[in-house]
Order: sequence, then structure tokens, then C-alpha cells
Amino acid sequence: MPRTPLAVTTVHDALDSAVIALTAAGCDTPRLDAEVLLAHVLGGDRGALFADPGRGLTPAEARAFADAARRRREREPVAYITGHRGFRWLDLAVDRRVLIPRPETEHVVEAALGLPHGARVVDVGTGSGAIALALKDERPDLQVFATDSSADALDVARANAARLGLEVAFVFGNLTAGLEVDAVVSNPPYVEQHAALMPEIARYEPPPALFGDLDGLAVIRRLIKDVRAPWLALEHGSGQADAIEALARAEGFQAVERIRDLAGIERVLVARR
Repeated sequence: MPRTPLAVTTVHDALDSAVIALTAAGCDTPRLDAEVLLAHVLGGDRGALFADPGRGLTPAEARAFADAARRRREREPVAYITGHRGFRWLDLAVDRRVLIPRPETEHVVEAALGLPHGARVVDVGTGSGAIALALKDERPDLQVFATDSSADALDVARANAARLGLEVAFVFGNLTAGLEVDAVVSNPPYVEQHAALMPEIARYEPPPALFGDLDGLAVIRRLIKDVRAPWLALEHGSGQADAIEALARAEGFQAVERIRDLAGIERVLVARR
């Protein structure tokens, strides 16, 4: 008796099944998540999915996509599943050793693009290297340093720099690590200790890169006191701008600019002295 051929799962069917499961799991963007994960498994982009929705998946591809969808149902961030995250013009490798770069942090880079030619700048708490590498990519004339108190994070950042061919000096140490620079940029930990966070953040992202003690400002206080440079730009949380401006002015920064993100939230403070 002839065997009945096994049904082949198509791109269309795989996506539909994943979207239903991810929606039930509470994911905010189930369709986008499913498309990004399937494109990653197939080694292409999302456009290829739309171009050939009837394409059949091999058993290996179907298993890999099922595993990726399972991880996303457990609310693991898409960037950790794919191992990549876009930031400015760069494609950065990321994993659970580092915070996932976010669009809001691009405002720090934009603020620093106006620094004088050849300025020495340090990215404090560099994580994946996002700010430092974006600055070096867009302003090759800058002398860029990057510090982090996590050796694991620096391993990720150094690997990104090597892969992208960008020359940044990485230093293991706290805050500015005593470096003599003209400018300091940072996306420091600023989340309040007991803040309610999405599962993607609370379960998977490294706590030292997130939390700034009870009011979220512990690291920022130390950083502002540590800065000897005349120029500072740092990302912060919603509602923290007043307190951070007061801290900066108390340390001799006379000119302060507040930058809002695309949602209209004050997100980056730039201070000069």
C-alpha cells in the first residue's frame, strides 16, 4: 500500500500558526515577530516571505522556526533569538550579556554628532557598543573610547567592533574609568528598582544594565559627579529630567538641553560647562 506523503508546511501556514500562538502569549507585535523570526530561519528578509508565501519549509526549517516561536511565546526578545539588532546604520550582534539597543538611544548619538573635529569621547556603560560604534561609524574623526564594568559586555562590544571594522578603545572599569576626554555619552541604568517591566525586559535583559536603585538615579548621580569633561549627553527615564538637570547644574554645568523622543517624552539630557 503506497504511503501518503507528509504534508509540507508552507510559509503562509507557518506564519498564521505562529501569529495565533504569539497573540495568545501576549506579544505586542505577533505578526511582525513571526515574520522576522521566519525570515531569520530561512536566511533571507521579510520581503521573500511575501514574494513566495506558498514556499514549503524543509523539516529542519520547520523545527527551527517552531523553536524560535516557542522562545518568543515565552517572551524572549526577538533580538536575543535572532542574535542581531539594528542601531542607526549598524547591525549589532546581541545576546543576554547586553541590553538590547533601542531607538531612543539614537538621540544620544545624534546629540554627539555635533562635537568638534577630533574630539575625544567616552561611552560609559557601552554594553553592545551601540553608541560608541555608531559615533565612530558616522564621525570617523572622533577618538572614541568605551567603558563597562561587565567583562562579558565588553566581549560583545569588542566582537561587534571587530566585525564592523570600527576602531574604538574599550576599557574595563566603572564610569569614565579616569579617561581624559572632551565629552561623555551614556545610556546608564535608570529604571527604578521596583518598576513594573514587560516580561521581555524583566526575565531576559541584564539587571545591572537596567536598574538604578530605588529612584533610578543612583548610577546617574555617580556618573555626573565623575565627569570632568565639559560636555555630557545621557539617556534617562520618563520624569527624571528635572532631577538630572539639578544634579548637572550642581556640578557646574551651566547650559542644559532636554531632548524628547518620538513619543514626546524627555529622554536625553545634554549639559555643557
